[in-house]
Amino acid sequence: MQKQCVECGEAMRGRADKKFCGDYCRNAYNNRLNKDANNLMRNVNNRLRKNYRILQRLNPEKKSKTTKQKLENLGFDFTYFTSIYTTKKGTVYYFVYDQGYLPLENDYFALVKNNS
Repeated sequence: MQKQCVECGEAMRGRADKKFCGDYCRNAYNNRLNKDANNLMRNVNNRLRKNYRILQRLNPEKKSKTTKQKLENLGFDFTYFTSIYTTKKGTVYYFVYDQGYLPLENDYFALVKNNS
């Protein structure tokens, strides 16, 4: 009995545990299988990358201050960040990888970079 490719159904020769006739079918099968998860992750990662680039651009010296309006004008999305750091005093910093921001009064933000 001859095995068939899982993706295209073509007859295969070779190893007994072979599932695909070639790289194209293997990639097509796995891309189709992971499509929904990949789209979600790709969209989230794109938003995180954009937020990171904005913070990096506005904070070249590791500490700076900016306004909420400036962040929003550049397309910053406050719902996407990678971690939250709370100090002993209860101050909450939001981080996108090593770039962080702290909401201040009057729609100002302190921008920081974590060195560790």
